[in-house]
Amino acid sequence: MQAWLKREALLSTAVLGLVASSLLLGRLPRYDVSDVEVLLVLYALLVLAKGLERHGAVRALASRLERGRWPGLRLVGLTFFLSMFVTNDVALLAVLPVSLRLHGAALETLAVLEVLAANAGSALSPVGNPQNLFLYWFYGVPLGRFVGAIAPFSLFFLPLLASLAWLWDRRHPVRPAAPATAPGRGAAVYLVFLVLFVPVVLRWVPAWLALLVPLAVARFDRATLRVDYALLATFAAFFGFTDNLRAALALAPLHPHHVFLGAALLSQLISNVPAALLLADFTRDWPALLWGVSVGGFGTLLASLANLIGYRLVRQGLPERAPAFLLRLHLLGFVFWLLGVGLYRIAGPG
Repeated sequence: MQAWLKREALLSTAVLGLVASSLLLGRLPRYDVSDVEVLLVLYALLVLAKGLERHGAVRALASRLERGRWPGLRLVGLTFFLSMFVTNDVALLAVLPVSLRLHGAALETLAVLEVLAANAGSALSPVGNPQNLFLYWFYGVPLGRFVGAIAPFSLFFLPLLASLAWLWDRRHPVRPAAPATAPGRGAAVYLVFLVLFVPVVLRWVPAWLALLVPLAVARFDRATLRVDYALLATFAAFFGFTDNLRAALALAPLHPHHVFLGAALLSQLISNVPAALLLADFTRDWPALLWGVSVGGFGTLLASLANLIGYRLVRQGLPERAPAFLLRLHLLGFVFWLLGVGLYRIAGPG
Protein backbone atom coordinates (compact mmCIF):
# COMPACT_ATOMS: atom_id res chain seq x y z
CA MET A 1 0.00 0.00 0.00
CA GLN A 2 2.81 2.38 0.90
CA ALA A 3 4.54 1.69 -2.41
CA TRP A 4 1.30 2.41 -4.30
CA LEU A 5 0.77 5.68 -2.44
CA LYS A 6 4.31 6.74 -3.27
CA ARG A 7 3.94 5.76 -6.93
CA GLU A 8 0.57 7.48 -7.27
CA ALA A 9 1.23 10.45 -5.01
CA LEU A 10 -0.62 12.86 -7.29
CA LEU A 11 -3.75 10.70 -7.41
CA SER A 12 -3.62 10.18 -3.64
CA THR A 13 -3.35 13.93 -3.06
CA ALA A 14 -6.23 14.67 -5.42
CA VAL A 15 -8.52 12.11 -3.76
CA LEU A 16 -7.57 13.38 -0.30
CA GLY A 17 -8.33 16.95 -1.36
CA LEU A 18 -11.66 15.88 -2.84
CA VAL A 19 -12.77 13.93 0.24
CA ALA A 20 -11.53 16.52 2.74
CA SER A 21 -13.11 19.47 0.92
CA SER A 22 -16.42 17.62 0.53
CA LEU A 23 -16.54 16.80 4.25
CA LEU A 24 -15.57 20.32 5.32
CA LEU A 25 -18.08 21.98 3.02
CA GLY A 26 -20.81 19.40 3.51
CA ARG A 27 -21.41 19.11 -0.23
CA LEU A 28 -20.81 16.73 -3.08
CA PRO A 29 -18.89 18.14 -6.03
CA ARG A 30 -20.79 18.88 -9.21
CA TYR A 31 -19.60 17.20 -12.39
CA ASP A 32 -20.90 18.52 -15.68
CA VAL A 33 -21.05 17.10 -19.18
CA SER A 34 -17.77 18.72 -20.25
CA ASP A 35 -15.92 16.87 -17.45
CA VAL A 36 -17.17 13.53 -18.72
CA GLU A 37 -16.33 14.48 -22.32
CA VAL A 38 -12.75 15.33 -21.38
CA LEU A 39 -12.35 11.96 -19.63
CA LEU A 40 -13.79 10.06 -22.60
CA VAL A 41 -11.58 11.80 -25.14
CA LEU A 42 -8.49 11.48 -22.94
CA TYR A 43 -9.16 7.77 -22.44
CA ALA A 44 -9.45 7.16 -26.18
CA LEU A 45 -6.28 9.18 -26.82
CA LEU A 46 -4.37 7.16 -24.20
CA VAL A 47 -5.50 3.92 -25.86
CA LEU A 48 -4.41 5.10 -29.31
CA ALA A 49 -1.06 6.31 -27.99
CA LYS A 50 -0.53 3.00 -26.20
CA GLY A 51 -1.29 1.10 -29.41
CA LEU A 52 1.21 3.13 -31.42
CA GLU A 53 3.81 2.57 -28.71
CA ARG A 54 3.20 -1.20 -28.40
CA HIS A 55 3.37 -1.81 -32.13
CA GLY A 56 6.53 0.22 -32.65
CA ALA A 57 5.26 2.78 -35.16
CA VAL A 58 7.24 5.70 -33.73
CA ARG A 59 10.26 3.69 -32.67
CA ALA A 60 10.65 2.31 -36.19
CA LEU A 61 10.74 5.85 -37.56
CA ALA A 62 13.26 6.92 -34.92
CA SER A 63 15.57 3.97 -35.70
CA ARG A 64 15.71 5.09 -39.33
CA LEU A 65 16.32 8.75 -38.56
CA GLU A 66 19.30 7.96 -36.31
CA ARG A 67 21.21 6.96 -39.45
CA GLY A 68 23.05 9.38 -41.69
CA ARG A 69 24.26 12.89 -40.91
CA TRP A 70 23.12 14.90 -37.90
CA PRO A 71 21.38 12.09 -35.96
CA GLY A 72 20.93 14.32 -32.91
CA LEU A 73 19.20 17.01 -34.95
CA ARG A 74 16.98 14.40 -36.58
CA LEU A 75 15.97 12.77 -33.30
CA VAL A 76 15.32 16.05 -31.48
CA GLY A 77 13.27 17.29 -34.44
CA LEU A 78 11.34 14.01 -34.54
CA THR A 79 10.53 14.30 -30.83
CA PHE A 80 9.35 17.90 -31.27
CA PHE A 81 6.99 17.20 -34.17
CA LEU A 82 5.73 13.78 -33.09
CA SER A 83 4.81 15.05 -29.65
CA MET A 84 2.14 17.22 -31.29
CA PHE A 85 0.29 14.18 -32.61
CA VAL A 86 1.03 11.15 -30.42
CA THR A 87 1.53 13.01 -27.09
CA ASN A 88 4.87 13.96 -25.57
CA ASP A 89 5.15 10.84 -23.41
CA VAL A 90 4.71 8.44 -26.35
CA ALA A 91 7.20 10.43 -28.43
CA LEU A 92 9.77 10.12 -25.65
CA LEU A 93 9.03 6.46 -24.92
CA ALA A 94 9.71 5.69 -28.58
CA VAL A 95 12.57 8.03 -29.48
CA LEU A 96 14.63 8.26 -26.29
CA PRO A 97 15.48 4.53 -25.97
CA VAL A 98 16.74 4.59 -29.58
CA SER A 99 18.94 7.59 -28.72
CA LEU A 100 20.33 5.97 -25.59
CA ARG A 101 21.47 2.92 -27.61
CA LEU A 102 23.69 5.00 -29.89
CA HIS A 103 27.45 4.45 -29.70
CA GLY A 104 28.92 7.76 -28.58
CA ALA A 105 29.47 10.19 -25.73
CA ALA A 106 27.24 12.67 -23.90
CA LEU A 107 24.04 10.79 -24.70
CA GLU A 108 22.47 12.21 -21.56
CA THR A 109 22.72 15.69 -23.12
CA LEU A 110 20.89 14.46 -26.20
CA ALA A 111 18.25 12.99 -23.88
CA VAL A 112 17.81 16.38 -22.18
CA LEU A 113 17.32 18.08 -25.55
CA GLU A 114 14.70 15.50 -26.50
CA VAL A 115 12.82 16.02 -23.23
CA LEU A 116 12.82 19.79 -23.78
CA ALA A 117 11.70 19.24 -27.38
CA ALA A 118 8.80 17.08 -26.17
CA ASN A 119 7.66 19.85 -23.84
CA ALA A 120 7.98 22.57 -26.47
CA GLY A 121 6.46 20.65 -29.38
CA SER A 122 3.50 19.16 -27.52
CA ALA A 123 2.36 22.64 -26.46
CA LEU A 124 1.34 23.46 -30.04
CA SER A 125 -1.40 20.84 -30.30
CA PRO A 126 -4.60 20.11 -28.34
CA VAL A 127 -3.58 16.43 -28.22
CA GLY A 128 0.10 17.03 -27.45
CA ASN A 129 -0.33 16.49 -23.73
CA PRO A 130 -3.14 15.95 -21.18
CA GLN A 131 -3.29 19.56 -19.96
CA ASN A 132 -3.68 20.89 -23.51
CA LEU A 133 -6.55 18.50 -24.19
CA PHE A 134 -8.21 19.56 -20.95
CA LEU A 135 -7.86 23.30 -21.66
CA TYR A 136 -9.03 22.88 -25.25
CA TRP A 137 -12.24 21.15 -24.13
CA PHE A 138 -12.80 23.04 -20.90
CA TYR A 139 -12.81 26.44 -22.58
CA GLY A 140 -14.28 25.28 -25.91
CA VAL A 141 -11.50 27.00 -27.84
CA PRO A 142 -11.55 26.90 -31.67
CA LEU A 143 -8.55 25.01 -33.05
CA GLY A 144 -7.16 28.00 -34.95
CA ARG A 145 -7.28 30.27 -31.90
CA PHE A 146 -5.69 27.61 -29.71
CA VAL A 147 -2.75 27.01 -32.05
CA GLY A 148 -2.36 30.71 -32.82
CA ALA A 149 -2.21 31.64 -29.14
CA ILE A 150 0.64 29.25 -28.28
CA ALA A 151 2.48 29.22 -31.64
CA PRO A 152 5.02 31.92 -30.64
CA PHE A 153 6.07 29.72 -27.70
CA SER A 154 6.73 26.55 -29.72
CA LEU A 155 8.15 28.33 -32.76
CA PHE A 156 10.61 30.26 -30.60
CA PHE A 157 12.05 27.12 -29.01
CA LEU A 158 12.17 25.05 -32.22
CA PRO A 159 15.19 26.84 -33.80
CA LEU A 160 16.87 27.07 -30.40
CA LEU A 161 16.57 23.31 -29.88
CA ALA A 162 17.67 22.66 -33.47
CA SER A 163 20.78 24.79 -32.94
CA LEU A 164 21.67 23.00 -29.70
CA ALA A 165 21.15 19.59 -31.35
CA TRP A 166 23.33 20.64 -34.32
CA LEU A 167 26.09 21.72 -31.93
CA TRP A 168 25.76 18.40 -30.09
CA ASP A 169 26.16 16.54 -33.40
CA ARG A 170 29.33 18.48 -34.22
CA ARG A 171 30.91 17.77 -30.85
CA HIS A 172 29.76 14.17 -30.33
CA PRO A 173 29.84 11.94 -33.44
CA VAL A 174 27.80 8.78 -32.91
CA ARG A 175 26.83 5.67 -34.82
CA PRO A 176 23.79 3.37 -34.59
CA ALA A 177 23.99 0.43 -32.24
CA ALA A 178 21.51 -1.85 -34.02
CA PRO A 179 19.82 -2.36 -37.40
CA ALA A 180 16.73 -0.32 -38.17
CA THR A 181 13.54 -1.84 -36.82
CA ALA A 182 10.24 -2.30 -38.61
CA PRO A 183 6.85 -1.43 -37.12
CA GLY A 184 4.49 -4.20 -36.03
CA ARG A 185 1.55 -5.21 -38.18
CA GLY A 186 -0.89 -3.44 -35.90
CA ALA A 187 0.80 -0.05 -36.25
CA ALA A 188 -1.09 0.82 -39.43
CA VAL A 189 -4.41 0.07 -37.74
CA TYR A 190 -3.67 2.54 -34.94
CA LEU A 191 -2.52 5.19 -37.39
CA VAL A 192 -5.87 4.86 -39.18
CA PHE A 193 -7.70 5.04 -35.84
CA LEU A 194 -5.75 8.18 -34.97
CA VAL A 195 -6.80 9.88 -38.21
CA LEU A 196 -10.44 8.85 -37.66
CA PHE A 197 -10.22 10.20 -34.10
CA VAL A 198 -9.38 13.74 -35.24
CA PRO A 199 -13.05 14.82 -35.75
CA VAL A 200 -13.79 13.83 -32.15
CA VAL A 201 -10.90 15.92 -30.81
CA LEU A 202 -11.96 18.90 -32.94
CA ARG A 203 -15.54 18.59 -31.63
CA TRP A 204 -16.96 18.05 -35.10
CA VAL A 205 -18.80 14.94 -33.87
CA PRO A 206 -20.18 14.02 -30.40
CA ALA A 207 -17.59 13.17 -27.76
CA TRP A 208 -19.29 9.86 -26.88
CA LEU A 209 -17.97 8.48 -30.19
CA ALA A 210 -14.59 8.34 -28.46
CA LEU A 211 -15.89 5.20 -26.74
CA LEU A 212 -15.72 3.39 -30.08
CA VAL A 213 -11.91 3.37 -29.81
CA PRO A 214 -11.58 1.26 -26.63
CA LEU A 215 -14.55 -0.89 -27.66
CA ALA A 216 -12.91 -1.70 -31.00
CA VAL A 217 -9.50 -2.26 -29.45
CA ALA A 218 -11.00 -4.61 -26.85
CA ARG A 219 -11.97 -6.97 -29.67
CA PHE A 220 -8.56 -7.39 -31.31
CA ASP A 221 -5.82 -6.01 -29.02
CA ARG A 222 -6.98 -6.12 -25.43
CA ALA A 223 -3.49 -5.63 -24.00
CA THR A 224 -3.49 -2.07 -25.36
CA LEU A 225 -6.28 -1.18 -22.91
CA ARG A 226 -3.69 -1.27 -20.09
CA VAL A 227 -3.28 2.48 -20.07
CA ASP A 228 -2.63 4.94 -17.25
CA TYR A 229 -5.98 4.70 -15.46
CA ALA A 230 -4.45 6.54 -12.51
CA LEU A 231 -4.16 9.63 -14.73
CA LEU A 232 -7.86 9.40 -15.60
CA ALA A 233 -8.75 8.99 -11.93
CA THR A 234 -6.55 11.97 -11.07
CA PHE A 235 -8.44 14.11 -13.58
CA ALA A 236 -11.79 13.00 -12.14
CA ALA A 237 -10.67 13.73 -8.56
CA PHE A 238 -9.29 17.15 -9.49
CA PHE A 239 -12.53 18.04 -11.29
CA GLY A 240 -14.43 17.46 -8.05
CA PHE A 241 -11.80 19.10 -5.84
CA THR A 242 -11.65 22.29 -7.90
CA ASP A 243 -15.46 22.47 -7.99
CA ASN A 244 -15.44 22.41 -4.19
CA LEU A 245 -12.74 25.09 -4.10
CA ARG A 246 -14.71 27.28 -6.47
CA ALA A 247 -17.78 26.94 -4.23
CA ALA A 248 -15.75 27.83 -1.12
CA LEU A 249 -13.66 30.69 -2.49
CA ALA A 250 -14.93 33.92 -3.96
CA LEU A 251 -11.85 35.19 -5.76
CA ALA A 252 -11.72 38.37 -7.78
CA PRO A 253 -10.81 37.83 -11.45
CA LEU A 254 -7.08 37.32 -11.81
CA HIS A 255 -4.98 39.43 -14.15
CA PRO A 256 -3.62 37.37 -17.09
CA HIS A 257 -0.04 38.00 -15.96
CA HIS A 258 -0.89 36.58 -12.53
CA VAL A 259 -2.53 33.54 -14.13
CA PHE A 260 0.54 32.95 -16.27
CA LEU A 261 3.08 33.34 -13.49
CA GLY A 262 1.00 31.35 -11.02
CA ALA A 263 0.74 28.43 -13.47
CA ALA A 264 4.44 28.60 -14.40
CA LEU A 265 5.49 28.55 -10.73
CA LEU A 266 2.90 26.05 -9.48
CA SER A 267 3.96 23.61 -12.21
CA GLN A 268 7.43 23.43 -10.65
CA LEU A 269 5.93 21.92 -7.50
CA ILE A 270 2.99 19.78 -8.62
CA SER A 271 3.51 19.39 -12.43
CA ASN A 272 1.75 21.30 -15.19
CA VAL A 273 -1.21 18.89 -15.50
CA PRO A 274 -2.64 19.48 -11.99
CA ALA A 275 -1.65 23.15 -12.22
CA ALA A 276 -3.95 23.50 -15.25
CA LEU A 277 -6.75 21.58 -13.52
CA LEU A 278 -6.51 23.66 -10.35
CA LEU A 279 -6.40 27.10 -11.97
CA ALA A 280 -8.91 26.62 -14.79
CA ASP A 281 -11.93 27.10 -12.51
CA PHE A 282 -10.61 30.47 -11.36
CA THR A 283 -9.92 32.22 -14.64
CA ARG A 284 -11.31 32.67 -18.13
CA ASP A 285 -7.90 33.76 -19.45
CA TRP A 286 -7.17 30.47 -21.15
CA PRO A 287 -4.27 31.83 -23.29
CA ALA A 288 -2.41 32.99 -20.17
CA LEU A 289 -3.06 29.64 -18.47
CA LEU A 290 -1.97 27.72 -21.58
CA TRP A 291 1.26 29.70 -21.72
CA GLY A 292 1.79 29.28 -17.99
CA VAL A 293 1.58 25.49 -17.97
CA SER A 294 3.60 25.27 -21.21
CA VAL A 295 6.45 27.36 -19.80
CA GLY A 296 5.93 25.55 -16.50
CA GLY A 297 6.88 22.25 -18.14
CA PHE A 298 10.48 23.47 -18.13
CA GLY A 299 12.38 23.61 -14.85
CA THR A 300 12.25 20.95 -12.15
CA LEU A 301 12.01 17.21 -12.62
CA LEU A 302 8.42 17.37 -11.34
CA ALA A 303 7.38 20.15 -13.72
CA SER A 304 6.04 17.81 -16.40
CA LEU A 305 5.39 14.14 -17.05
CA ALA A 306 7.88 14.29 -19.93
CA ASN A 307 10.69 15.22 -17.51
CA LEU A 308 9.89 12.25 -15.27
CA ILE A 309 9.67 9.85 -18.21
CA GLY A 310 13.00 11.09 -19.56
CA TYR A 311 14.69 10.55 -16.21
CA ARG A 312 13.19 7.08 -15.83
CA LEU A 313 14.38 6.03 -19.30
CA VAL A 314 17.89 7.38 -18.74
CA ARG A 315 18.08 5.65 -15.35
CA GLN A 316 17.11 2.38 -17.04
CA GLY A 317 19.27 2.74 -20.15
CA LEU A 318 22.33 4.61 -18.84
CA PRO A 319 22.15 4.44 -15.04
CA GLU A 320 25.68 5.75 -14.59
CA ARG A 321 24.74 8.94 -16.49
CA ALA A 322 21.47 9.60 -14.65
CA PRO A 323 23.02 12.17 -12.23
CA ALA A 324 24.52 14.09 -15.17
CA PHE A 325 21.13 13.99 -16.91
CA LEU A 326 19.42 15.44 -13.84
CA LEU A 327 21.97 18.23 -13.52
CA ARG A 328 21.74 19.24 -17.18
CA LEU A 329 17.97 18.90 -17.25
CA HIS A 330 17.66 21.38 -14.40
CA LEU A 331 20.28 23.78 -15.75
CA LEU A 332 18.87 23.90 -19.27
CA GLY A 333 15.32 23.58 -18.03
CA PHE A 334 15.51 26.71 -15.90
CA VAL A 335 17.22 28.61 -18.72
CA PHE A 336 14.29 27.64 -20.95
CA TRP A 337 11.86 28.58 -18.16
CA LEU A 338 13.37 32.07 -17.88
CA LEU A 339 13.34 32.44 -21.66
CA GLY A 340 9.68 31.39 -21.67
CA VAL A 341 8.80 33.98 -19.03
CA GLY A 342 10.56 36.69 -21.03
CA LEU A 343 8.92 35.53 -24.24
CA TYR A 344 5.48 35.76 -22.63
CA ARG A 345 6.17 39.38 -21.71
CA ILE A 346 7.11 40.13 -25.31
CA ALA A 347 4.92 37.90 -27.47
CA GLY A 348 2.39 36.30 -25.17
CA PRO A 349 -1.33 37.11 -24.97
CA GLY A 350 -2.65 39.80 -22.67
